[in-house]
Amino acid sequence: MMKILSYPLTILYYLCFLLTLVFFHPIQWFCFNVFGYKAHKLSVDALQFFLIKCQHVLGTRISFNNTHDIPTNVPLIIVANHQSMYDISPIMWYMRKHHAKFISKIELGKGIPSVSYNLRHGGSVLIDRKNPRQSLPAIMKFGEYIEANKRAAVIFPEGTRSKNGVPKPFQTKGLQILFKKIPSALVVPVSINNSWKMVKYGKFPMGLGTHIKFKVHEPLKLSDYANKEELITIVERKIKEHIHP
Repeated sequence: MMKILSYPLTILYYLCFLLTLVFFHPIQWFCFNVFGYKAHKLSVDALQFFLIKCQHVLGTRISFNNTHDIPTNVPLIIVANHQSMYDISPIMWYMRKHHAKFISKIELGKGIPSVSYNLRHGGSVLIDRKNPRQSLPAIMKFGEYIEANKRAAVIFPEGTRSKNGVPKPFQTKGLQILFKKIPSALVVPVSINNSWKMVKYGKFPMGLGTHIKFKVHEPLKLSDYANKEELITIVERKIKEHIHP
């Protein structure tokens, strides 16, 4: 019964989602080209708010549990597991004061209203996963940008989304580069639960009544760990022990 109901609600959701992206695309362009980064950032924050609201059509709820007073005057490396595209907007909205930027696949850099524009102009980095000669220098430059501007780099070390909520092993190369290029960072582990249920049937229809939960763990000062492999192990364990597929 729920799956049958999800067909018309999914159509309504995608309509709201697309209209939101199309509406904010010229707003982003105007803000960026006329007023610069700060105005563009505000437009992107508003976009994330309304994208989250669109999910209410599907009965989606979001809990973002962050009990830590994370400073805004130091760069962050936000490390999280990855279950679906619905991991992204809540991180951008609830961590908005930290200016969250993403390492994204190069294919997302064109063709998607609002999303592609923000990825190209908002401080994130687009990488070709099949081309280390492009991706590794791009991540290095991205790390330098985060360090210099005291912003937040968001990385999903699993590499690909978990389709059933079961976490995959971390791929450490990207983390190692960020650790090297953002030496003053706080590392912020985040556990994400249930967002995979939004796409448990695929892209159509969508899952209904999903309660997506985010848990932000205590930040770890990167410079306190001489052994970065040990730090990666600690972060991976902390994230995964709070994932409940």
